[in-house]
Amino acid sequence: MRETKAFKVLSDETKMRILNLLLQEECCVCEVMQALRISQSKASRGLTALYDAGFLKMRKDGLWSLYSIDKGGIQVYQSQLIEAVKEALKNNKVADEDRERLSKAERVGPVRARETHAQPSVG
Repeated sequence: MRETKAFKVLSDETKMRILNLLLQEECCVCEVMQALRISQSKASRGLTALYDAGFLKMRKDGLWSLYSIDKGGIQVYQSQLIEAVKEALKNNKVADEDRERLSKAERVGPVRARETHAQPSVG
């Protein structure tokens, strides 16, 4: 039941904080990581859970998967839940700090391990 997923996902603080960011703007995993100061796996799991619960839509832009609130595809009860989260976090210090860090977050690509090259010995 999707309704159960929707309520369950919003019982988690991190997922509420992610939703709070997405109320501001579309985000990729790396921006969520920076704004919330969480690991890549935690950001990715949170976004996936919100997506699976029907709150988000995702689009690809080159290397990035960009998430936003699915305003056109959500049910009335989901819209009301989003508004409740927005109201609950309106004057929340942590949520305000998250939004501030989001404004400074940078979209970064995947990091590749660098090959190490042995320096030729002289002489």
